[in-house]
Formats: sequence, structure tokens, C-alpha cells
Amino acid sequence: MIELKRGYDLPQKERLPGTVPLISSSGVTDTHATAMVKGPGVVTGRYGTLGQVFYIEQDFWPLNTTLYVRNFKGNDPRFISYFLRNIDFLAYSDKAAVPGLNRNHLHKARVRIPADVVEQRAIAHILGTLDDKIELNRKQNETLEAMARALFKAWFVDFEPVRAKMEGRWQRGQSLPGLPAHLYDLFPDRLVESELGEIPEGWETKRVSDYLSLAYGKSLPARKRQKGIYPVYGSGGLVGFHNEAMINGPTVIVGRKGTVGSLYWEDRPCFPIDTVFYVQPKVPLSFCYYLLKSLPLKDMNTDAAVLGLNRENVYRLEVAAPPRELVSHFAETTSRFRESIAVISKSSEALSQLRDTILPKLISGELRVSKLDI
Repeated sequence: MIELKRGYDLPQKERLPGTVPLISSSGVTDTHATAMVKGPGVVTGRYGTLGQVFYIEQDFWPLNTTLYVRNFKGNDPRFISYFLRNIDFLAYSDKAAVPGLNRNHLHKARVRIPADVVEQRAIAHILGTLDDKIELNRKQNETLEAMARALFKAWFVDFEPVRAKMEGRWQRGQSLPGLPAHLYDLFPDRLVESELGEIPEGWETKRVSDYLSLAYGKSLPARKRQKGIYPVYGSGGLVGFHNEAMINGPTVIVGRKGTVGSLYWEDRPCFPIDTVFYVQPKVPLSFCYYLLKSLPLKDMNTDAAVLGLNRENVYRLEVAAPPRELVSHFAETTSRFRESIAVISKSSEALSQLRDTILPKLISGELRVSKLDI
């Protein structure tokens, strides 16, 4: 059906600036000037991270932690990418401390696939359409997130509204991007010196502890998790689901051990484990979230052996403090962004569930393309 081949080593010192994606067992991790394989291609993890499959349209370089399809033997490449997603790779691993995929064992596996490449392409089209929509949703959410982050930076870090007034670029009654007319009087028209440097006149300096506190997550080993609907968060993000939630949403998760300073917004009730903090806000949560995003949390490791974030060090950080009314206006504006992000995320979850439900049925022939209303 296919021939898998081990990827190629490329040490960091030998990588050159370019646009060719370097594919590791966890996906695109870097770029390089030249490619080793012509696209489209399919790559999966050989060592370390098993089970993820990546379809790459362009020419690429698969790293030596991967296996890539060297010969599709007439089968449709995108269909093969979905077929491989349906494989239990752990059944073909060498069961070592760090899992490794044995391609010789995998090559001998007996499988059932549609022989007709036209049917393969139809299956790939159906599943690909769902994935394309999920990817479009992801990009839309990235844009909304970037807009909210840029607004916080403009108002509370760069003081763009104050500078616009000082330079005569923003006049009373005038609306500019990020500078609505009704907020004109909430921003002063000059900057003054402070221990933080120049800040808007009339603003104070406060500590992060004036805005939020960081509470510890709770231990929940994977073996104790029960099948459920509540997201479980570690410092690397979503790590599974459980049948009980520890806290209600929305909330903000902050990486404490491992991935220090990582930040995740979660609208649903969830379970933060003991490698993270969760935010207890004293002002609107969205202000706390973007305030934390503006801080160098990832550079605040205090533990030598295992990366760690000390919350007392976070609390001591000083920031320019805007009037509460302005904080409320920011929260009101960004709440619309967050509502849109939540709706789009929910749509993506539904699409992912649909894809994951029909994928094995399409691959096995239980569900035939000719019976689908497409």
C-alpha cells in the first residue's frame, strides 16, 4: 500500500534560512533552505511522539524522528494521511522507555482500504473539507486574539491614545482604529515620569497582585481520570478530560512547572492540575489575561532542575495602572472578541467530532461515499 522511510538528520548548526518546513514527530518545528522530499507528502512520528500524522502540500524535510511515505504506490496522498490517522501506532512500537515505531512491523500489517483511487480522493475530499474549515476557524481565532492583544498593548503599554492626543492625531469627537470617540476624555494628553518610565498623567503604578491572585491546581494523575467532558489543563495545555471540574469557567490557566508562563483561556468548567496556576481576578478577567500576556512570565523561571514559576515574583511586578473605568471599557470591548472566539471554537469542536466519527467508517468501507449527501 505504501512504503515508509526514516527521515533525515539536520543539526541546528547546519540549518539555513529558508521556507522549507522541517517536520519532526510533533509537526513543523523549523524551516530550512532546501527540501529532501517533494510534496505533497505524509509524515508520522518514528520516535518520541507517536500517533500524529501530518499532510504537507509543499516540498519538505522530514527529520530523523519521523517516518515519511516514500512511495504511495498509486494511492492518493491525502487519503493516506487520513488512513494513517486510523492506525494504532502503539501496537507497532518497540515498547521501550521512549516509544519508537518499528516500520518493518507496520509494513507487514494487513489492512483494508478502498482500491479505487477515485473513491480514495472522494473520502479525502470529505475529510479534508472538514479539516480546512477547522483550520480556517483556527486562523480566525488567531486574528481575534491578536486584535485583543494589540488593543491592550496600544492602550496600556505603549499609551498610543495619549501619544495620539499629544501629537494632534486624535481630536475630540473623532474615532480612529482602536480609539473610539467616546473614550477621548478617559485618556490624558501628556506623559509624566515615574519609576516605570513615562506613563500617562494621573495614572498610578500598581503591582500585579492588585489585579489578580494565582491559585494552585490540583494533582490528577492520568490513571485517575474518569471519562468525561471537562477539560484537564497542564502547563502544556489541554491534556485530557475528566468527569468532574475543579473550577468554573471562564478562567485563565498559567503554566507553573514545565512550560513556564504558558497562558490558556478556557470558557468551560475545567480541572487545572498541579503544574499550573489558575487566575482569581480582582478586575475583569479579560484585563487580567492580557495583562499577564504582556509580562515576561516565560523568563521568570526560579527552579534549577525543573522549570518553575514563583507566583510571589509575579505579584511583585509593577505596571502602569489605568482608571477603573478604562479597564471596564477594555473588558467590554474584548468580551466581544472572546464571545466570537468561543463560538468559533465550539464550531471547530463539533467539526472535529464529526470528522473523527466518520473517518474510521469511511476508511473501513462501513460508510461508502456514494451513500453520503455531499
